[in-house]
Amino acid sequence: MADTADTQQVDAKDGRRIARLAQRISAFSKEHGGAEGQVAYIGERGARIVLVGEDGGWGDLVAPSVEIAEKAVAKAGITVHESFDGEFAAKVRTGPYEWTRMAGIQVGGPGNG
Repeated sequence: MADTADTQQVDAKDGRRIARLAQRISAFSKEHGGAEGQVAYIGERGARIVLVGEDGGWGDLVAPSVEIAEKAVAKAGITVHESFDGEFAAKVRTGPYEWTRMAGIQVGGPGNG
């Protein structure tokens, strides 16, 4: 059984993680004229927070758990979607870099041994 000091230390650590993630989400939102997001469980690594800006820019962050990710997006105050599809996914704007990366993966580019 964990003592109170251990529990408070873990809670404080999670609180700092949530605050850092929320700060990064808020900065992304400010840079892109607003943002929406989606949280997805990615196994032992935790959860992925996909962000899409009002200008079509996108990015992602990884949180150690779904709970921490959900608290971070709530703290940042962005709209969160259940899935990455429909109108939300259609907001993503890709440029030459993304298309080159996707083409490289399809034709055996870097990382496709």
